[in-house]
Amino acid sequence: MAAEQSGDVDAESVAEKLDAVRADLADREGVLVAFSGGVDSSVVAALAHDALGEDAVACTAKSETLPAEELTDANRVADEIGIRHEIVEFSELTSDEFVQNDDDRCYHCRSLRLSAMYDCARNLGIDIVCDGTNASDPGEGHRPGLRAVEELNAYSPLLEHGITKPEVREIARQYDLSVADKPSMACLSSRIPTGLEVTEERLSRVEKAERILRTWGFEQFRVRDHDGLARIEVGEDELETALDPDFVRAARDHIEDAGFDHVTLDLHGYRTGSVSPDGEDDEPLVEDVFSAEYPTGN
Repeated sequence: MAAEQSGDVDAESVAEKLDAVRADLADREGVLVAFSGGVDSSVVAALAHDALGEDAVACTAKSETLPAEELTDANRVADEIGIRHEIVEFSELTSDEFVQNDDDRCYHCRSLRLSAMYDCARNLGIDIVCDGTNASDPGEGHRPGLRAVEELNAYSPLLEHGITKPEVREIARQYDLSVADKPSMACLSSRIPTGLEVTEERLSRVEKAERILRTWGFEQFRVRDHDGLARIEVGEDELETALDPDFVRAARDHIEDAGFDHVTLDLHGYRTGSVSPDGEDDEPLVEDVFSAEYPTGN
């Protein structure tokens, strides 16, 4: 999150942008917000609810790639905002293009997810689907999902009005949203290296393994599934906790119980896209601190 927080946020500029977004949304007859419960979509939902009241709807797409805890968060934040919240269910695993997990997996995922949103919007008599793409997103490396947003003509008010990620977090604080400082959380399929098929078994064991890290209080983390080998990434400021002998023992036992054959810790710490095409030349520094032979103290 350090990169997100670099630079000061100009309060006057943010206020002007907020006024512009609200005025823009108020001109619509109604909008459906693609709502993950993360900070970006939560801010869009709060702004839409401000501008349109009952004519704004938040919609969360439930599938195998959405951790149960994220759905719980989405329900809670929708209640904080006071916006109507719909849930649609679908499966990315019905798409061969998604399952094969090539460089465009996120494009296929976002296309399917947004299509489900448009189906819900049509059923509600709403023409416009908004998403949480912000002005910082286009410059963040390999982002094929943005192509799906453009092709399906979803409306991105944060991007349209030049609202950056640090400004999004500041706006979330103004609304007193509990997710104002929540780290970004990509779908579970992002934990599976490009070229390795996305399966329900792999998604399930990743979700179970990450639940263990969440229970231990980690805030920024991923469990990457290298075909049965779990590679744990945590934020640099949490590496010391990940090396604690008690956690090592618990992680080794419980993550193996979740279905992994081996458990390792990436000493580089958490990095976005470490199993994506842009990360192929950046080999992770991994130590098997979770092996039975690794000294964990008395």
